[in-house]
Amino acid sequence: MKRTCFWLIFLQIAFTYVGIAQQVRKASGTKRYLYVATPGIRDYLGYGGHGLLVFDMDNNHRFVKRIATRGLHPNGKPSNVKGVAVSLPLNSIFVSTIEGLQRIDLTTEKVVWEKTFEGGCDRMAISPDGRTMYLPSLEKGFWNVVSCETGDIIKKINVHKRAHNTIYGASGNAVYMGDIASPWLHIADPKTHELTRKVGSFANYVRPFTVTADESLAYITVDSLLGFEVGDIRKGTKIAHIEVEGWERGPVRRHGNPSHGIGLTPDETEIWLCDGHNMRMHVFSAKPPYQQRTTIPVQDMPGWVTFSMDGRYAYPSSGEVIDVKTRKIVGILTDEFHNNVASEKMVEIQFAGDKPVRAGDQFGIGRAGK
Repeated sequence: MKRTCFWLIFLQIAFTYVGIAQQVRKASGTKRYLYVATPGIRDYLGYGGHGLLVFDMDNNHRFVKRIATRGLHPNGKPSNVKGVAVSLPLNSIFVSTIEGLQRIDLTTEKVVWEKTFEGGCDRMAISPDGRTMYLPSLEKGFWNVVSCETGDIIKKINVHKRAHNTIYGASGNAVYMGDIASPWLHIADPKTHELTRKVGSFANYVRPFTVTADESLAYITVDSLLGFEVGDIRKGTKIAHIEVEGWERGPVRRHGNPSHGIGLTPDETEIWLCDGHNMRMHVFSAKPPYQQRTTIPVQDMPGWVTFSMDGRYAYPSSGEVIDVKTRKIVGILTDEFHNNVASEKMVEIQFAGDKPVRAGDQFGIGRAGK
């Protein structure tokens, strides 16, 4: 009975906080939008077509508009979108495809430039100051360091064999590079653009991962594991191995590994883990012993997850909007034709008038203390 009362009080406080936060946003004139890049699951146009789809986060995630993007494959079809990131100082959103990168002005919604890169492009990350991008090749052995303003290559960093996911640390002092042919998480110093450290080794090749705001811990998915591992970034070692309990590992339609997609709630209390075979999101405590708390069914195979900046909503790539506290699905993203939208590449942007003032991240990264 005491525990029930505690949770009732906790939920009342949480909902009160959310209400106050919404009132503050309305008073300040700030609006929150979710930018979803498509085709964000391979080149499948049935999950939202082609473009940047914008949803009003303060109005039940209603569809607002579609911004035209480029990125066509030589066969004439839209290319697979590989990543999306924002530079506030440049008033721009960047979309990478398997061939190239495009910069789009957030006010005019026009493409500022589009460039192709030798070796292709994958999921990039932008520095906290919005000026520098670490752009992985398309599963080749290198990353390009790129000027966000011009798209010019500043330096090429050879890492291993198959460049893939990238996170720029909140401090601006480290870039975390996931090579999917390596059991190590590689780290570069953005002052010198040189590899300086690595974390691991992990049980298998590194797949999607996330890091805490203070860059002390990394939560890693690896090939063949329905679960995740934890790395101590400062010590450079693996410190935990966690398997999903109660669910069978089985074949998946995309990405090749059971858990492709992991996110840390902004307050860093929970890990949300994708399960492609069982079409579930598994929720764990983000602290030892990493208790498995619950499982949430979704409508399609999830291959990614991110969160709203305030931590209220979770966005699995299967298209649901999930209330993080209640675990309830409160919405489904749908486009102007009332078709379901699904993508592994989305980011929150907050506007004051027509000016972007804050932006989230395509990864479910920690924001505690930020």
